[in-house]
Parts: sequence; structure tokens; C-alpha cells
Amino acid sequence: MKPAKSKMPRKPIIKKGSQTNLKDPVGVYCRVRPLSFPDQECCVEVVNSTTVQLHTPEGYRLNRNGDYKETQYSFKRVFGIHTTQKELFDVVASPLVDDLIHGKNGLLFTYGVTGSGKTHTMTGSPGYGGLLPRCLNMIFNSIGSFQAKRYVFKSNDRNSMEIQCEVDALLERQKREAMPIPKTPSNKRQADPEFADMINVQEFCKAEEIDEDSVYGVFVSYIEIYNNYIYDLLEEVQLDPIKPKWNGCSTPMRNAESVLPQSKILREDKNHNMYVAGCTEVEVKSTEEAFEVFWRGQKKRRIANTHLNRESSRSHSVFSIKLVQAPLDADGDNVLQEKEQITISQLSLVDLAGSERTNRTKAEGNRLREAGNINQSLMTLRTCMEVLRENQTYGTNKMVPYRDSKLTHLFKNYFDGEGKVRMIVCVNPKAEDYEESLQVMRFAEVTQEVEVARPVDKAICGLTPGRRYRNLPRGGPVGDEPLVTEVILQSFPPLPPSKLLDINDEETLPKLIEALEKRHHLRQLMTEELNKQCMNFKALLKEFDSSLLNKENYIQEKLNEKEKLILGQKSEIERLEKKNKTLEYKIEVLEKTTTIYEEDKRNLQQELESQNQKLQRQFSDKRRLEARLQGMVTETSMKWQKECERRVAATQLEMQNKLWVKDEKLKQLKAIVTEPKPEKPERPSRERDREKIIPRSVSPSPVPGDVYKTRGGGQSVQFTDIETLKQESPTGSRKRRSSTIAPAQPDGTESEWTDVETRCSVAVEMRAGSQLGPGYQHHAQPKRKKP
Repeated sequence: MKPAKSKMPRKPIIKKGSQTNLKDPVGVYCRVRPLSFPDQECCVEVVNSTTVQLHTPEGYRLNRNGDYKETQYSFKRVFGIHTTQKELFDVVASPLVDDLIHGKNGLLFTYGVTGSGKTHTMTGSPGYGGLLPRCLNMIFNSIGSFQAKRYVFKSNDRNSMEIQCEVDALLERQKREAMPIPKTPSNKRQADPEFADMINVQEFCKAEEIDEDSVYGVFVSYIEIYNNYIYDLLEEVQLDPIKPKWNGCSTPMRNAESVLPQSKILREDKNHNMYVAGCTEVEVKSTEEAFEVFWRGQKKRRIANTHLNRESSRSHSVFSIKLVQAPLDADGDNVLQEKEQITISQLSLVDLAGSERTNRTKAEGNRLREAGNINQSLMTLRTCMEVLRENQTYGTNKMVPYRDSKLTHLFKNYFDGEGKVRMIVCVNPKAEDYEESLQVMRFAEVTQEVEVARPVDKAICGLTPGRRYRNLPRGGPVGDEPLVTEVILQSFPPLPPSKLLDINDEETLPKLIEALEKRHHLRQLMTEELNKQCMNFKALLKEFDSSLLNKENYIQEKLNEKEKLILGQKSEIERLEKKNKTLEYKIEVLEKTTTIYEEDKRNLQQELESQNQKLQRQFSDKRRLEARLQGMVTETSMKWQKECERRVAATQLEMQNKLWVKDEKLKQLKAIVTEPKPEKPERPSRERDREKIIPRSVSPSPVPGDVYKTRGGGQSVQFTDIETLKQESPTGSRKRRSSTIAPAQPDGTESEWTDVETRCSVAVEMRAGSQLGPGYQHHAQPKRKKP
């Protein structure tokens, strides 16, 4: 990653035509904790190293109509109940620490319901150090001999670092050491027995390919997000004797050593990186010192006793490890005083508070408010993940709601491509947490589909490598070192000159003999000492051999026991495999039977549906036929009813006419009989007969609506319509009536109106004329002449 001017590494800007930035999905891991009691019902099963399966508990089947559903979820890696902290660290956290040392950022957070083992995974317990102490141990194992002196690096309030010269750093150290109570613990102090077992990691872990031409500084900070407010857990709050003091659960307390600190705000530097303004950053030089700082802040973190967890975290905690790296100068003696060459990388370890339901935790008051804020922040985190996935999958450009929560706003840069992101999903397999675990699994499934830009490697400063060891005191090579025999000979007394210049010299030989005797005596002493050391060494070898033999025997016994145990487990596994095969066969048979029954059921349902459709068609045809027949019957009935009424009316009118004709005949006959005979017969006159008024009969008249007229031959014709009556021309009617009404007599005289039937016809015609109107007059009625 390209080093910036004493700031957090910035996401590189990719120009057009350059290589596109690669992306990696968010690494999601799953860890299943053991059950608290062996007889508890389990709803989570580890299928293999990458898959878990959720079973619906017995109590939930009744609420779902007896439906037994099993759901499988895949992860990058699944850790079962027998997974050690070391195995989890090697897979999940060790690559992040390696990237941290090489100048890259990382984010690791634990997620899960309350009581699922998140804090145990992150912090650990006595004898089982978690991810945090192991990360610190790996960092200091890697850079321990390359650390800069204290206060060479100095943090400021702008999310950057400054380099002090050796003199300023020395003055700063003297000033801090002169204080009565140092704010930072000494790295030479022994670890507190309260957490000594957590950081006592037996396994040695170290990063590879460390830049030996650079110096390093480690700064740690510890904050918590409580009710969507950020608090600094390492801040030293001055006590006020007037104001009341409060504990971590927002209740007043007496004689307290801590008060509720002021909340911090988030700010954005000029590289658009988010940081907590005014947060305390402590420089540490060892694992013990760093964990002591963490433990001091852990005591201030808000925890409470709920119905589900005795020590439930009521806030999200963020422990940040900031690694500052600066290269040495060309001589390899001092730190390069160029701020542009400083590289700052950060690893954030986040312990999220567990999601919980108030109907299970029985939370009230402050606990209820805390649970609401916890669930709201986790819901915002889930919403951000869903929007990121939607933008990356469908190419949309929706705004990610980072600012809805301080948690997501703080880590906005990581999801925008500032480093790797890893999440450990902690799951409690007990049946009571089934619904919460189901929601956690769905969130993990969404998170795995989010991709984060892969961070690029840092740029090389350009100085010659190997500067650190260039000016060290140079010793000869390994082959030039003096031999052991030469060292022993140098410890002997020196020999005197042994040259004989005179035959009578009596001093040289005695001095030589004396020196040789001293050397011989010293040699004997050294031989005896060597023999003693050899004997001691042999005794030690024998003791070591015996102890080694005892250990081998012990190991062999343990191996035999383990082999017996393994054989027993193998036999048990074979038995379970046979049982599993039998159950699988039974399940297969039941599935086939179920398939047959379902096929029969579908066939019967189809047949039933076809029969129902056929019956419905028949019923509809029947109803249409009934309606048609009913219409025909009604029409025929009305037709015959009208015909009958017409015939009855015609018959009645005919009978009335016949009766009226008979009455007229009788009246005429009576009139003829009772009429006195004149003394002198008068000649009949047509004018007088016409002037005579024919008296009306008392008999009933024909129906007004029907008019009859008489034709020649005595037949009656019915006129049911005025238009039909008008069609009969008056001229033609008179011609016909003239031949019927006034026939000629044999004697040549005009006949009198003695024919009753003829008179009836005339009366009928006159009646019809009265109904047709005054324009129609009988042809037999003479016109009266004016006097």
C-alpha cells in the first residue's frame, strides 16, 4: 500500500486503462459452542468443515402444522465444539496479523445471539487465550527486536503520526518517568495474575518476511458503542467531588473510582477515513503491557445480568491495534525523518453485543433500552450488507445507510476497500435459540455475497536493503574463529627461551624443565577436571536417557490407551455407520412410498377435478335446457291463451249477433202482426221509408271493438280494425247491398222492407257507420230535400 503522509492507508485511485482492482468476498466463519448441559436439545449440527444444518426443534413443529424443516448453510470454514482457540486463530486471525505487519488494514468481528460465545472467542478465558491475546503475541514475536524506542512515534488528533528525534523522545521518556503514577505500565512488569493465564500462549507464532530495515511502533485504543454513543474506555476521567459518580450501568455509586465519561464523536480526515476524535492511544512494547491496557478498559465496559446471560455485554467494543512503520535512513542508524515514508496499518477487533428478544431476556427499564439500541445497530449493519450486495449484484447505485448507526459509520472505510473483513458467526446450538440462530444464519448468508476491494501492497521506499546490519561490529567469519586447543594452550604458562649459547649454561635447562613441569601439572589438573566433567556429563546423559525412557514408556502407554480408545471409537463409528445406512435405507423406502402415495393422490385429485367439471357442465346444460323449455312453454301458453280468448270473443259476438237477429225478426214479426190495416192501401214510397226511423232493439248490441256487415248470401264479416273497414270502398258496398237489400218483385213493384234479415243487415251496417264517423252513411238512407 502506498504510504501516505502519516495517515491511515488510503484506498488507491485506479485510473482509466489501468488494471481493475480485484475484489474478495467477506470471509464468514462459523463457530458452534458446546451445550451447557448434556441433556439439552440441540438444533444445530455440523455436517462437514464448511456446512452446518439447522433442525426445527420439537416445540416448533406444532406451530408449523407439523412441518419438519431442515436448512443447510455454507461458510468459508465451520469450527465444531472441539475446536481449540489455536486452530481458530491460525485460520481466521493469523492472516490478518500478517497483513497488518505488511502495511494492510483488517477488520475482525464476532456476531451472534446473546450467550453464543462471542466474548470467549475474542478475549478468551483462563487457560484458553482468545484471538486478541494471540494477535498481540504474534505481533510482538515478529517485531520485538525491531521496535523503536518509546515516544519516537507520537500520535496527534488528526488520525496521523509524527516522528520525534532521539533528543525529543528522550526528554519525553524522562518526563513520563518523573511522574509519580505513570499512565502506561512498564513492559518489565510481570503480568497481572488475573489475566496471566489468558496471555500465556505456549505456541510460538511469527510472521514471515519482516522488513528488517524498518522500525515499528504499536499503539492500542479501546472504545465501546453504548446506546449509539461512543465512549473511550482508556480515558482517565478526573473525579469531581461535587457531582455524583456513576457506574457502568448508569446508576449512582459511592466511593467510586470511575465516572461516566463523555461521549466521543466521529470525524473524517482529508483522506475520507473515519476515526474517533480525541480517543486515547497508548503505545505498548509487549504482549503483557498491551493486554493490561485492554484489561483496564474491559473493567469499564458495560455488562449486566440478564435472564439468558449472567454477564451479557450491553455495548459493542472495538479494540484497535495500530502499527506504525518507518524505514531507517541510509546509514541504518536512525529513523528516516520523512513523514511521507510512514506507513500506518490498523487491525480492529470488534466484539458485537448479542441480539436478543425482550420476551426471553425479561428486560425492563435500562436493559430494555439497551436491547433496543443493540438490535437497531445490528439491523443497520444488516441493511448495509443487503444494499452493498444489491449494488454489486444488480449494478445499482443505492446509497448505503452507513450514517444510521455509529457502528457502521465507523467501519465504512473497510467496506469501501480499505482492508480485509472477516466475521465469525458464533452459534449456540440449544433449541431455545433456534429462531435467533436462524436470523443470524440468514445475515451470514447475505454477508458472504458482499465483495470488498483487495488492498494493494505498499510501495518500496527505494533505499538499499540490509542497512540495519551494515555498520554493526564486524567479526571474522565462522572459519576464522580460534580453535579450542589454541585457547587451552594460551592458558598454559609461557615457555622460557630454550637456546643454549654456552656449554656451561646451567640456567636455561632448569628453567625449561620447571616450565614443562608446571605445564604437565596443569595438564593433569585439566585432565582430572575434564574427567570429572565427563563423568558428570555421563551421569546427566544416563539420567536423561532414563527420563527419556520413562517418557517414552509413558508416551507409549498413552499411545496404547489412545489406540484402544480409537479402536473403540472406530467400532462405535462402524456401528453408527451401519445404523446410519439402515436408517438411510428406511428413509429411502419411505420416500419412495411417499412418492407413490403423492402420485396416487395427484391422480385422484385430477380425476376428481375432471368429474366435478363434467358434473358442472351437465348441470349447466340442464339449466339451459330447462330455461329454454320454460320459455317455449310460456310462449306456447300465451299463444294458445290469446287464441282461445280470440275464439271465445268471436263465438260470443257471433252468438250475440244471432240472438240480436232473432230478436229483430221477432220484433218485425210482431210489428207486422199488430199493425192495423189501412183502409186504402197506399203505394209504397221509397222516400217515406227512408224517412222512417228504424227503432232500436232492446237486445244487446255486438261488441264495440268488432264490427260486422252482411253480404249477399247472409254471411257476416268481422272488421277488427278501422283501417280494414276503411279499405271497403263505399261504392262497392252499396252495390253489394243494393242487390241484397232491395230485390225486385215479380210484379215489377218495389218490394217493401219486409225481410227481417235484410233489415238486420242494414242495421248492422248503420251501427258500423255510426262507429266509423259521420262521413260514412248508409246508402239506403235518402237525403232529405230542403223545403
